[in-house]
Amino acid sequence: MMITEKKNIGSKLALYPMPVTVVGAEVNGKVNWLLVAHVGIIGHDRILVSMSDKHYTNQGIIESKKLSVNLVDRKMLPKADYVGSVSGANTDKSHEFLFHWGENGSPVIDASPLVMECNVVDIYKSDGFDNFICSIANTYAAPEVLDGNGKLDYTRLKPVLFEFPTYSYIATGEIIGKCLNLDKQPGMCAKEPMTADGIVRLSKIEVYPQHLDEYMKYATEVGEVSLRTEPGVLTMYAVSEKENPCKVTILETYASREAYEKHIVSEHFQKYKQGTLHMVKSLVLSDQTPLNPANRINNFIQ
Repeated sequence: MMITEKKNIGSKLALYPMPVTVVGAEVNGKVNWLLVAHVGIIGHDRILVSMSDKHYTNQGIIESKKLSVNLVDRKMLPKADYVGSVSGANTDKSHEFLFHWGENGSPVIDASPLVMECNVVDIYKSDGFDNFICSIANTYAAPEVLDGNGKLDYTRLKPVLFEFPTYSYIATGEIIGKCLNLDKQPGMCAKEPMTADGIVRLSKIEVYPQHLDEYMKYATEVGEVSLRTEPGVLTMYAVSEKENPCKVTILETYASREAYEKHIVSEHFQKYKQGTLHMVKSLVLSDQTPLNPANRINNFIQ
């Protein structure tokens, strides 16, 4: 029997973090908003929205059997946090967000990048909670969170997460691999689009012959890790001259100046930089202007 060092901390609800949402509903003839992070999936066609039965919003949902679930990004977070800190019974929160009425009759927040308009099909009561089981009538997505095929891209959406034990908000992480594919090869994170201050560069390096094999190991590692983990590193393609393998050229493209600055302070780049200083005879960094930007390489994961 394998012995572990795990400690039994009791009967704790530990299924966190959860996505932060703002639930919208009409209550007593007025729109009301409430921050809700206890949401979940039931099957492939239902969601669960769990809310304390003391919330003012619940009475409107129970009456109309309709609600909207508005996902929260960083820009929305301050207002979302506020509507979770005051009660609609005492405070008019209807003007906190610009909104419109969805096709199913629920209020839809304009600033939310992704909204599900729902019908309540059942209500499950638990100790102190109304648990609304909902079918999805409509889903509204901002164009900037869709990929080239019109599908949701959560690396662009970047929903905020909530962790209850410390009452903290957490940023969504990067893609670390493709499900059911990790035994084949490491996944590459989805890439940011090239911006106006993006960088296209040729790094021309001459390596001392006695260090060539070791240098190639460092260069291969930093290129692989950078592409796999950094959304702003779009291309890192190294070649060496056939006649003189010690002369290496790397095509590097960065989505933005900020992405480049993050790259050069990363742990993997610093490992490469410091580990190869004594191996490099000369280095020339030559920024390039694309003749036809439409032909650039995009390393986007679809």
